[in-house]
Amino acid sequence: MKMYNNYFVCPFCNASVPLKHDTNLSKSLYFNMNIAHFEDDNDSRNSYIFEINMNYCPVCRKTSFFAQGNKSLSEININMYPLSSAKQLPKYIPNAIRNDYEEACSILFLSPKASATLSRRCLQGMIRDFWGISKSTLFEEIANLKDKVPLSQWKAIDSIRSIGNIGAHMQKDINFIIEVDPNEAQQLISLIELLFDKWYVSRHDEEELLNKVTSIANSKKIIK
Repeated sequence: MKMYNNYFVCPFCNASVPLKHDTNLSKSLYFNMNIAHFEDDNDSRNSYIFEINMNYCPVCRKTSFFAQGNKSLSEININMYPLSSAKQLPKYIPNAIRNDYEEACSILFLSPKASATLSRRCLQGMIRDFWGISKSTLFEEIANLKDKVPLSQWKAIDSIRSIGNIGAHMQKDINFIIEVDPNEAQQLISLIELLFDKWYVSRHDEEELLNKVTSIANSKKIIK
């Protein structure tokens, strides 16, 4: 679930919904929560706070559930319904690419390293499908992409490859482990989503607009 300071993004329809009393309800759970005064304020059970967020979307009229840990459980972030934070992608994006993206989202907190690896594979599928660049390695494919996209975009794309490599390839020293935390894996997913918009969605919208304008011009010719 993607929540910001004053709004959340609905995982069902991608609508941005303001966080208000009629769209968001949060409940915190912890030991001794029904006791007004604790005998021992330092009791570790009093710091185990677990928060359930319920977000209602007035656009699609669906409610999503997200569980988040605080204090000593701060590493817990769980999508309860739907199970994944993946955006609903248009069907004109190839199914294999959508599947990799959705799986990367679904295991984000369970295994950030594996999520980063799937983002890497998703990126490779996009480069091959959208740009028609297919080489023996992703490194070569990204090198061939350099002159086709803005430099800042290309640098970020190369970063997906290098971070995704952590999970895709074992280090020479198998006892040396490079971790990828959930926030880092989430940034890779966010970049993949940006590329969906910049590449697939922009191309589709442009083609749709051009076809409409051409259709208007053709209809005028018939009238003449």
